[in-house]
Amino acid sequence: MPTIIGIRFKRAGKIYHFDPSGLELAPGDVVIVDTARGLELGRVVTAPQDVQADQLVEPLKPVVRRAEAEELEQVQELPAQEMAALEKCRQAVARFKLPMKLLSAEYSFDRSRLTVFFSAPGRVDFRELVRELSAIFKARVELRQVGPRDEAKLLGDLGKCGRPLCCAHSLAEFSPVSIRMAKQQDLPLNPMKISGVCGRLLCCLAYENEQYRLLKEKLPSPGQWLNTPLGLARVVGGNPLKETVLVQLESQATVELPLSQLTRQEPRPERLARRRRR
Repeated sequence: MPTIIGIRFKRAGKIYHFDPSGLELAPGDVVIVDTARGLELGRVVTAPQDVQADQLVEPLKPVVRRAEAEELEQVQELPAQEMAALEKCRQAVARFKLPMKLLSAEYSFDRSRLTVFFSAPGRVDFRELVRELSAIFKARVELRQVGPRDEAKLLGDLGKCGRPLCCAHSLAEFSPVSIRMAKQQDLPLNPMKISGVCGRLLCCLAYENEQYRLLKEKLPSPGQWLNTPLGLARVVGGNPLKETVLVQLESQATVELPLSQLTRQEPRPERLARRRRR
C-alpha cells in the first residue's frame, strides 16, 4: 500500500501529493521535491498516510530531502528578485506594444524557470516576447494568461467584508458559484452587492448554501395554511436561520412564530368561500 504526503507550495495554493521516500516528515516541515517543473521547495501540510494503489491517478514523484538552512535563506530573496524580473518584463511588453497586464512573476526553486502571469482581453501573440525574455533572464520563460478570479488571487485585496480575499488567503481551489445560491439565501440580486473585486459572484455564496437549502426544506411554502396558537394563518415568509415562519392571521395581522409551534392544516371550504367574498 503506497504512502502519500500532502505538500503546498503557496499559502493558499493547491495541495499536491508526493512520495515521502521513507523520510519521517510532519506538517510544517519544509522539503525539496521533484516536480514537473524541476526541484521545488514546499511545506508539508498533511501527515503521511497509506492509500489504496487504485486511488492514485499517476505515479507519485518523490520528496528529495528536507530543505537546508541556506536554502531557506535563498528563498527569502526570491520575492525581491521576482519583482525586479516583473519590472523588466513590463519594459519588454511596452517595447512590443502588447495588450497585456502583467500581474506577477514566479521563479522556480533553482531559478531555471520564470513564470509570468498576465491578464488580457483576448488572445495575445507573445512568441517574440518570450524569446527576448529568455535571452534576458537566461532561463526558461513561461507566460500564462489567467482569468479575473485568478487575477484577484494573485494580486490580493480586501473583500466587502473588510477581510483579505478568501482566494488569496485561504481558498486553495475555486468552487462553482451560481446566482441560484444568492436566491437560496434571499440575498438582493444586485450585481454590486453579490460580486467580488474580480467582478464575478462572491465565492462565499457557496459557504452556507447547503445549510440554507437544508433549513429551507423544513419551512412551509409561502401561501400554505397552518394551524398556529393564534388561529389559522397563511405563510407569507420565513427565516431559515432562526427557524421561524412569518404568517398572516385572519385579522390580517402579521406575526413571526417558531416553526415548532405550527402544524400544517388546509383551510375549511367555508372559510375559503368567505375570503373570496371579501
